[in-house]
Amino acid sequence: MDDVPPDLFGWLFGRRGGPPADAPVGATTGAAAEPAQAETVDTTSEREENMADRAEEANAYMKEKMLFTPRMFQIINTVNPEAGERFADFYNTIWQDGALERKIKELMFTAIGVAYRSPACLIHVVPAIEAGATDGEIFEAVSVGMIAGGFVPGGPGIPYAFQYALKVLEVAGKYRAGEPWEYVEPAEFKM
Repeated sequence: MDDVPPDLFGWLFGRRGGPPADAPVGATTGAAAEPAQAETVDTTSEREENMADRAEEANAYMKEKMLFTPRMFQIINTVNPEAGERFADFYNTIWQDGALERKIKELMFTAIGVAYRSPACLIHVVPAIEAGATDGEIFEAVSVGMIAGGFVPGGPGIPYAFQYALKVLEVAGKYRAGEPWEYVEPAEFKM
């Protein structure tokens, strides 16, 4: 681990210090190398801008293929946008229209999220809406999930699944209205 600098984030994004790769042989850091350092700043700035653009492209690609961009990939795409794009391709092979329409598959997964009280699964109401799900279809799907929560082995029980069903309906209403919404609060890490 001696080769990993203390600025790990900078290291991940290519800010490794020292002279730029195209600097003349023998270039050093320090006062004698100020012009090279200025070049490094420009190169680093350009690299960061390119990565930001690339992340935006990956997020747009995921939105096109998946009808939403998962929160975790909004972060991952800033470091490895190709990972997000390949995940979207995989996702699309399962969720695209087939014997079942995409809308139905997304509603099924939303219902599973309600039945098992899985907050991250509730986000699937958004691509369900994007695929044409009506409020009535969403209500029926979460109702099935709520009842399943009382019957599946180890399920949370109907009253607890009901809370998740309500959350899905809340997210759907806010999403349709263009209001800010949150399906699950970001995790807090405590030490």
